[in-house]
Amino acid sequence: MMNEDYIFGIRAVMEAIQAGKDIDRIYIKKDLSGELASELFELMREHRIVSKRVPVERINKITRKNHQGVVALLSAVTYDSLDRVIPELYEAGALPFIVVLDGLTDVRNFGAIARTCECAGVDAIVIPTHNSVSVNADAVKTSAGALHHIPVCRESSTLAAVKQLKASGYKIVAVTEKADINYTLTDYTVPVALVLGAEDTGISPEILRLSDIFVSIPMFGNIGSLNVSVAAGITIYEVVRQRLEANMEPI
Repeated sequence: MMNEDYIFGIRAVMEAIQAGKDIDRIYIKKDLSGELASELFELMREHRIVSKRVPVERINKITRKNHQGVVALLSAVTYDSLDRVIPELYEAGALPFIVVLDGLTDVRNFGAIARTCECAGVDAIVIPTHNSVSVNADAVKTSAGALHHIPVCRESSTLAAVKQLKASGYKIVAVTEKADINYTLTDYTVPVALVLGAEDTGISPEILRLSDIFVSIPMFGNIGSLNVSVAAGITIYEVVRQRLEANMEPI
């Protein structure tokens, strides 16, 4: 049976894009071509929609109906943007706190981080469009529904997002095991963007160069790093602790 989170067929997918549906990504048969397909590709470029070329067998596993080599996966939430979130937080007089995920691809870690963010009062989560997790049904389930309650800003790239946050007055704090500074020894009572990377690759060098400070969590065992969702929980709640101690709102 066709999953309700999918739309199939070239014209149906084009109509969904034109109607402003939140599309997570589109799976396209590897050898798809033709005039109508070209119109779809142009529309996808205009709307910056992520696509993936796959064997037709992959699409057939999703639906056996007349998909014409195209299936669109709808997002489980409506994505937000930093263009809206940043000014809104400042206008509200909030002390902003945003978590940026650089290249995170594990959906379970993403869901766990989102759950912690929502519980801790984080204002928004930032993910990139490419090479990243997305808000799908598994992520929502792992987050215990938290992803329905916290803005997720899907930006063109993590680097662009961090540049925008830095230009908007945020302190960019990179959490990396390569840092020498204990995560408790920096000031979080200012607008903060906490950056966490993927477990295998970490934070990209370009983003590290933009960061205001690198911090790490002390390790005393034989394993050199924590699961990223655990590291996120520890550092996120240090931000909360400092702000509460300074008699500030957690967010």
